[in-house]
Amino acid sequence: MIRIISITASFFLAGYLFFVSFLFAEKRPEKACEEIMIAVKDSLNKHFVNERDILDLLKRADMNPLHKPMNHINTESIEKELMNNQMIANVEVYKTPSGKIKLEIEQKLPILRVISGGGSYYVDNKGSAMPVSSRYVAHVPVASGNIEKELALNDLYKFALFLQDNDFWNSQIGQIYVRSDSEVELIPTVGNHRIVLGTLDEFEEKLDNLQLFYKQAIPKIGWEKYGIINLKYKDQIVCTKK
Repeated sequence: MIRIISITASFFLAGYLFFVSFLFAEKRPEKACEEIMIAVKDSLNKHFVNERDILDLLKRADMNPLHKPMNHINTESIEKELMNNQMIANVEVYKTPSGKIKLEIEQKLPILRVISGGGSYYVDNKGSAMPVSSRYVAHVPVASGNIEKELALNDLYKFALFLQDNDFWNSQIGQIYVRSDSEVELIPTVGNHRIVLGTLDEFEEKLDNLQLFYKQAIPKIGWEKYGIINLKYKDQIVCTKK
Protein backbone atom coordinates (compact mmCIF):
# COMPACT_ATOMS: atom_id res chain seq x y z
CA MET A 1 0.00 0.00 0.00
CA ILE A 2 2.81 2.39 0.96
CA ARG A 3 4.55 1.50 -2.36
CA ILE A 4 1.39 2.35 -4.34
CA ILE A 5 1.05 5.70 -2.53
CA SER A 6 4.73 6.47 -3.19
CA ILE A 7 4.41 5.71 -6.91
CA THR A 8 1.21 7.78 -7.14
CA ALA A 9 2.89 10.70 -5.37
CA SER A 10 5.83 10.49 -7.76
CA PHE A 11 3.46 10.70 -10.75
CA PHE A 12 1.70 13.73 -9.26
CA LEU A 13 5.04 15.42 -8.51
CA ALA A 14 6.31 14.80 -12.03
CA GLY A 15 3.10 16.15 -13.48
CA TYR A 16 3.24 19.20 -11.24
CA LEU A 17 6.86 19.95 -12.25
CA PHE A 18 5.98 19.57 -15.95
CA PHE A 19 2.99 21.89 -15.58
CA VAL A 20 5.03 24.53 -13.71
CA SER A 21 7.87 24.44 -16.22
CA PHE A 22 5.37 24.73 -19.11
CA LEU A 23 3.61 27.61 -17.38
CA PHE A 24 6.84 29.56 -16.87
CA ALA A 25 7.98 28.81 -20.43
CA GLU A 26 4.74 30.28 -21.73
CA LYS A 27 5.18 33.43 -19.65
CA ARG A 28 8.91 33.86 -20.38
CA PRO A 29 9.37 36.60 -23.06
CA GLU A 30 10.98 35.53 -26.32
CA LYS A 31 14.62 36.59 -26.66
CA ALA A 32 15.01 39.45 -29.11
CA CYS A 33 17.92 40.34 -31.38
CA GLU A 34 20.13 42.71 -29.38
CA GLU A 35 22.72 43.57 -32.02
CA ILE A 36 23.56 43.17 -35.72
CA MET A 37 27.20 42.48 -36.46
CA ILE A 38 28.26 43.05 -40.09
CA ALA A 39 31.66 42.07 -41.46
CA VAL A 40 32.44 43.06 -45.06
CA LYS A 41 35.45 41.14 -46.33
CA ASP A 42 38.20 43.06 -48.16
CA SER A 43 36.62 46.32 -47.06
CA LEU A 44 40.04 48.03 -46.97
CA ASN A 45 40.79 47.13 -50.59
CA LYS A 46 37.33 47.30 -52.13
CA HIS A 47 34.55 49.72 -51.30
CA PHE A 48 31.57 48.48 -53.28
CA VAL A 49 29.39 47.90 -50.20
CA ASN A 50 29.71 48.87 -46.55
CA GLU A 51 27.81 48.32 -43.31
CA ARG A 52 25.44 51.22 -43.96
CA ASP A 53 24.56 49.82 -47.41
CA ILE A 54 23.69 46.44 -45.88
CA LEU A 55 21.48 47.98 -43.21
CA ASP A 56 19.71 50.13 -45.80
CA LEU A 57 19.03 47.06 -47.96
CA LEU A 58 17.52 45.22 -45.01
CA LYS A 59 15.38 48.19 -43.97
CA ARG A 60 13.98 48.66 -47.49
CA ALA A 61 13.05 44.97 -47.57
CA ASP A 62 11.56 45.20 -44.04
CA MET A 63 14.02 42.54 -42.91
CA ASN A 64 16.06 44.40 -40.31
CA PRO A 65 16.34 41.82 -37.48
CA LEU A 66 17.16 44.28 -34.68
CA HIS A 67 14.78 43.94 -31.68
CA LYS A 68 12.80 41.17 -33.40
CA PRO A 69 12.30 37.81 -31.61
CA MET A 70 15.19 35.52 -32.51
CA ASN A 71 12.91 32.60 -33.39
CA HIS A 72 11.06 34.85 -35.87
CA ILE A 73 14.24 35.79 -37.78
CA ASN A 74 14.78 33.79 -40.98
CA THR A 75 18.49 33.89 -41.76
CA GLU A 76 18.02 32.20 -45.16
CA SER A 77 15.58 34.89 -46.28
CA ILE A 78 18.07 37.58 -45.29
CA GLU A 79 20.81 35.84 -47.28
CA LYS A 80 18.58 35.58 -50.38
CA GLU A 81 17.60 39.23 -50.15
CA LEU A 82 21.19 40.47 -49.89
CA MET A 83 22.34 38.21 -52.73
CA ASN A 84 20.06 40.23 -55.04
CA ASN A 85 22.62 43.02 -54.78
CA GLN A 86 24.97 42.87 -57.78
CA MET A 87 27.94 44.04 -55.72
CA ILE A 88 27.78 41.03 -53.39
CA ALA A 89 29.36 37.65 -54.15
CA ASN A 90 28.35 35.70 -51.06
CA VAL A 91 26.47 36.14 -47.76
CA GLU A 92 26.40 34.10 -44.57
CA VAL A 93 23.93 35.00 -41.81
CA TYR A 94 23.71 33.20 -38.48
CA LYS A 95 22.44 33.61 -34.92
CA THR A 96 24.49 33.57 -31.71
CA PRO A 97 23.34 32.24 -28.32
CA SER A 98 23.82 35.75 -26.88
CA GLY A 99 21.08 37.21 -29.09
CA LYS A 100 23.09 38.66 -31.96
CA ILE A 101 22.75 38.31 -35.71
CA LYS A 102 26.04 38.08 -37.58
CA LEU A 103 26.38 38.82 -41.29
CA GLU A 104 29.53 38.00 -43.25
CA ILE A 105 29.56 39.73 -46.65
CA GLU A 106 31.92 38.90 -49.51
CA GLN A 107 32.16 41.54 -52.22
CA LYS A 108 32.51 40.70 -55.90
CA LEU A 109 35.98 40.88 -57.44
CA PRO A 110 36.05 42.82 -60.73
CA ILE A 111 38.69 41.82 -63.28
CA LEU A 112 37.61 43.87 -66.31
CA ARG A 113 35.93 47.23 -66.95
CA VAL A 114 33.76 47.39 -70.06
CA ILE A 115 32.90 50.71 -71.70
CA SER A 116 30.76 50.40 -74.81
CA GLY A 117 27.57 51.53 -76.46
CA GLY A 118 25.74 49.00 -74.28
CA GLY A 119 26.84 50.79 -71.12
CA SER A 120 29.62 50.76 -68.59
CA TYR A 121 30.06 47.87 -66.17
CA TYR A 122 32.55 45.46 -64.63
CA VAL A 123 32.99 41.76 -65.30
CA ASP A 124 33.81 39.86 -62.11
CA ASN A 125 36.01 36.81 -61.58
CA LYS A 126 32.98 34.49 -61.83
CA GLY A 127 32.00 35.76 -65.27
CA SER A 128 29.00 37.90 -64.30
CA ALA A 129 28.36 41.59 -64.86
CA MET A 130 28.37 44.04 -61.98
CA PRO A 131 27.59 47.77 -62.00
CA VAL A 132 30.18 50.47 -61.56
CA SER A 133 30.33 52.21 -58.21
CA SER A 134 30.01 55.93 -57.54
CA ARG A 135 32.40 55.65 -54.61
CA TYR A 136 35.10 53.26 -55.85
CA VAL A 137 37.00 52.65 -59.09
CA ALA A 138 38.70 49.26 -59.48
CA HIS A 139 42.09 49.34 -61.20
CA VAL A 140 41.53 46.65 -63.83
CA PRO A 141 42.07 46.46 -67.60
CA VAL A 142 39.59 48.48 -69.64
CA ALA A 143 37.83 47.05 -72.70
CA SER A 144 36.10 49.45 -75.07
CA GLY A 145 34.71 49.55 -78.59
CA ASN A 146 32.13 47.31 -80.23
CA ILE A 147 31.40 45.00 -77.29
CA GLU A 148 28.23 42.96 -76.92
CA LYS A 149 27.52 41.58 -73.46
CA GLU A 150 27.87 37.99 -74.68
CA LEU A 151 31.44 38.74 -75.81
CA ALA A 152 32.22 40.50 -72.52
CA LEU A 153 30.98 37.62 -70.36
CA ASN A 154 32.64 34.89 -72.41
CA ASP A 155 35.77 35.51 -74.52
CA LEU A 156 36.77 38.80 -72.88
CA TYR A 157 36.14 37.29 -69.45
CA LYS A 158 38.53 34.41 -70.24
CA PHE A 159 41.10 36.88 -71.53
CA ALA A 160 40.79 38.99 -68.37
CA LEU A 161 41.25 35.89 -66.21
CA PHE A 162 44.46 35.13 -68.12
CA LEU A 163 45.72 38.68 -67.52
CA GLN A 164 44.90 38.43 -63.83
CA ASP A 165 47.02 35.28 -63.47
CA ASN A 166 49.92 36.51 -65.62
CA ASP A 167 52.05 39.18 -63.96
CA PHE A 168 53.85 40.23 -67.15
CA TRP A 169 50.80 40.71 -69.36
CA ASN A 170 48.69 42.10 -66.53
CA SER A 171 51.15 44.96 -66.17
CA GLN A 172 51.79 45.31 -69.93
CA ILE A 173 48.22 45.44 -71.29
CA GLY A 174 46.59 48.75 -70.45
CA GLN A 175 43.56 48.69 -72.71
CA ILE A 176 41.59 46.31 -74.93
CA TYR A 177 39.79 47.63 -77.98
CA VAL A 178 37.24 45.62 -80.00
CA ARG A 179 36.90 46.88 -83.56
CA SER A 180 33.70 46.84 -85.62
CA ASP A 181 34.97 43.71 -87.44
CA SER A 182 35.24 41.99 -84.01
CA GLU A 183 39.03 41.89 -84.13
CA VAL A 184 40.86 42.88 -80.97
CA GLU A 185 43.62 45.42 -80.51
CA LEU A 186 45.69 45.79 -77.36
CA ILE A 187 47.20 49.03 -76.14
CA PRO A 188 50.35 48.32 -74.09
CA THR A 189 51.53 50.39 -71.13
CA VAL A 190 55.14 50.29 -72.40
CA GLY A 191 55.98 51.27 -75.96
CA ASN A 192 54.15 53.53 -78.39
CA HIS A 193 52.61 50.82 -80.56
CA ARG A 194 49.39 48.88 -81.06
CA ILE A 195 49.09 45.09 -80.88
CA VAL A 196 46.64 43.56 -83.35
CA LEU A 197 45.53 40.32 -81.76
CA GLY A 198 42.88 39.46 -84.33
CA THR A 199 40.27 37.20 -82.77
CA LEU A 200 40.67 35.95 -79.22
CA ASP A 201 41.19 32.40 -80.49
CA GLU A 202 44.52 30.96 -79.26
CA PHE A 203 45.38 34.27 -77.60
CA GLU A 204 47.83 32.62 -75.20
CA GLU A 205 49.95 31.25 -78.05
CA LYS A 206 49.90 34.63 -79.79
CA LEU A 207 51.06 36.42 -76.66
CA ASP A 208 53.77 33.81 -76.03
CA ASN A 209 55.14 34.59 -79.50
CA LEU A 210 54.99 38.31 -78.79
CA GLN A 211 56.78 37.92 -75.46
CA LEU A 212 59.55 36.03 -77.23
CA PHE A 213 59.73 38.86 -79.80
CA TYR A 214 60.01 41.40 -76.99
CA LYS A 215 62.92 39.49 -75.43
CA GLN A 216 64.84 38.91 -78.65
CA ALA A 217 64.12 41.92 -80.87
CA ILE A 218 63.23 44.90 -78.69
CA PRO A 219 66.66 45.10 -76.97
CA LYS A 220 68.21 45.49 -80.44
CA ILE A 221 65.72 47.77 -82.21
CA GLY A 222 64.01 49.56 -79.30
CA TRP A 223 60.34 50.21 -78.57
CA GLU A 224 59.88 53.12 -80.99
CA LYS A 225 60.60 51.50 -84.38
CA TYR A 226 57.22 49.87 -84.99
CA GLY A 227 53.75 51.39 -84.79
CA ILE A 228 51.79 48.16 -85.25
CA ILE A 229 52.64 44.60 -84.21
CA ASN A 230 50.25 42.17 -85.85
CA LEU A 231 49.69 38.72 -84.30
CA LYS A 232 46.57 37.68 -86.20
CA TYR A 233 48.39 35.30 -88.57
CA LYS A 234 49.27 31.91 -87.12
CA ASP A 235 52.91 31.61 -85.99
CA GLN A 236 53.76 34.96 -87.54
CA ILE A 237 54.48 38.44 -86.26
CA VAL A 238 54.05 41.17 -88.85
CA CYS A 239 55.43 44.55 -87.86
CA THR A 240 54.64 47.89 -89.44
CA LYS A 241 57.14 50.71 -89.11
CA LYS A 242 56.02 54.11 -87.96
